Amino acid sequence: MIDPTRTRLRGTFAAFAALSAGAMILTGCGTSVTADTTGTADSDDLITVANCEREIVLDGPPEAVVGMHPAQTELLLRLGLADRLVGQAQSTAQALPDDVAALAEDVPVVGETMPPSREDLLSVEPDFVYSPTTYEFTAEQGFASIEQLEQAGAAVYVAAGGCKERRMDGEVTDLFLDLENLGTIFGVEDAAADLIAESEADLEAVSAAVSDVDRLRVAQVYVEGSTLQGIGAGIEYDILRSAGADGIFTPEQPAFAGFFAATVSPESLAAEEPDALVFSVYDDAHEAATREYLTSTFPDMPAVRDDRLIAVSSADMFPGTLGNIEVVRQIAEALYPDEF
Repeated sequence: MIDPTRTRLRGTFAAFAALSAGAMILTGCGTSVTADTTGTADSDDLITVANCEREIVLDGPPEAVVGMHPAQTELLLRLGLADRLVGQAQSTAQALPDDVAALAEDVPVVGETMPPSREDLLSVEPDFVYSPTTYEFTAEQGFASIEQLEQAGAAVYVAAGGCKERRMDGEVTDLFLDLENLGTIFGVEDAAADLIAESEADLEAVSAAVSDVDRLRVAQVYVEGSTLQGIGAGIEYDILRSAGADGIFTPEQPAFAGFFAATVSPESLAAEEPDALVFSVYDDAHEAATREYLTSTFPDMPAVRDDRLIAVSSADMFPGTLGNIEVVRQIAEALYPDEF
């Protein structure tokens, strides 16, 4: 039986690979929101959003919004926009936090483990679609493309860290740009500022806690069956850095020059003798299988001997999620428990 969650994650890796090869052109960095000062006499009422090398022009706050992943749905809920949600996608990829889950109970599900089909997404008639990456708009997968959504009257916003040109050197704090932009788009600047302040305080607390530690050497990996991948760039790398780790795989290494993940051999990883291994998982079975692979393949590795195998949620590693902040603390506490 095919696991749709696994299929979705494989698709995400494949989509990012295509992005790095230039197969998708509607990508780039997220930037700030500015008022449009050209055009018609009513141009002062317009907002121009620069996002992924595209310009999104809005004539007012969107009223029919779809969150394309629970991480995006959560942000919209925390910004007080529950009454504007007409759809939530990939809803079973990650449970919404208990304190906001009830707010989404009546929001139609337009995709469970996978992004919605073109037909399902268009059926709720969105005027704004908010996504973690451009994978959710892969027409070859049967999803609505950005162009198709725009033709249907929906603006598309991709998390800044999920845009191609930011994907390789993204940072946890890219989330703050998204929050600033969403605050302006929806007129909820104060709520956005509060979320930014809370997240900044969380990151500063971790930074202070690990400021004087002897930094451990950490390898971040992803295991699928017997295939071992190292993760050495993007937000994933910045999460390790922010948690006080010295990443064994880094953006400066040729293997990660064009893509944030690369297949590595067990022998090369063993030779690095990492103090800890961080690995992302999509469910309990995947975590158990990954732990079994790592412990049986590397019994003499310091990370295994010292029981520093740190599992994190794949969903929390997606760009543009509050989970990025939470994972920084989770990893830091696992690496340096005496500092917390």
